[in-house]
Amino acid sequence: MKWGIHFDSANKTARINELEEMMESPDFWDDNDTSRKVLQEIKSLKGAMERYNVLKQAYDDVETLIEMGYEENDAELIPEIEETLKEFVEKYEDYRITTLLSGEYDKNDAILTLHAGAGGTESCDWASMLCRMYQKWADKKGFEVIMLDFLDGEEAGYKSVTLQINGENAYGYLKSEHGVHRLVRISPFNAAGKRQTSFVSCDVMPNIETDVDIEIADDDIRIDTYRSSGAGGQHINKTSSAIRITHFPSGIVVQCQNERSQHMNKDKAMKMLKAKLFLIKQQEQMEKATGIRGEVKEIGWGNQIRSYVMQPYTMVKDHRTNEEVGNVQSVMDGKIDPFMNAYLNFIGKKQ
Repeated sequence: MKWGIHFDSANKTARINELEEMMESPDFWDDNDTSRKVLQEIKSLKGAMERYNVLKQAYDDVETLIEMGYEENDAELIPEIEETLKEFVEKYEDYRITTLLSGEYDKNDAILTLHAGAGGTESCDWASMLCRMYQKWADKKGFEVIMLDFLDGEEAGYKSVTLQINGENAYGYLKSEHGVHRLVRISPFNAAGKRQTSFVSCDVMPNIETDVDIEIADDDIRIDTYRSSGAGGQHINKTSSAIRITHFPSGIVVQCQNERSQHMNKDKAMKMLKAKLFLIKQQEQMEKATGIRGEVKEIGWGNQIRSYVMQPYTMVKDHRTNEEVGNVQSVMDGKIDPFMNAYLNFIGKKQ
């Protein structure tokens, strides 16, 4: 198999060398925007080459074992060949999925917001469980997770929480998580021990660092300040440095309390708002049915994209692709790639 030709490794390697030569220029760091883009491209190309090398090695391992089996006529090698082949297929599928991440912002970092819906305290707890799930998933990918904002529930969990997840293709993967997530379990907050259903909405957008071309009139927004909720030293509890921006025409609300000053939080929140409005405008221009936030639905019955059932049986099912996993705990520990891959395949076939 001519791996280099299929994966365009020669051109990727040449481009890496070209970009690294650019970095050696004395004035390379004078233009922050250009230097940042070059660094991002190098990181992306090197990541692709690393995946290619891992995949090629896995293929070579399968070939070697098969050759050994034939030469030695050793049937005992069959289980090892099967296991090695299974590992190769998994690596190949992971690599193939990355080729579906071709959207304009798929390579960007992601900003993910969870809002507790119908279900009261149970839903707030469900929001914290989903938050942990996405953090676990990001850890497995080697991604960085930053909590930008959160609002505690009255008894447990979060009423809302916003995470920034930094890593190559973070938005491309996580865009599949946008929608309402439904939990069915025996609630620890229900004294009667009855099964309870609760809902949390997940909103995902790419983190666009550049200042997008969107005009926002002062009369269209309200900016509120409030005290940050989290740990972070004395100043974080004594000053109203957290920022909430409400955009009246669209109903979008963005919040940030992670930065160390009110000014920095306001700047981050404005970038988030502009990015959302810019992407909604793009979708409208493409005459798509929904914007970047998808269809705005009630966080409740009939609107879920995925159900997580813990009683009376265990199953996680995505209602868009019919992908099912019986091990709920593994999903809650961050093993959500099967759902992401199924969704990306589903979207890829529709395009």
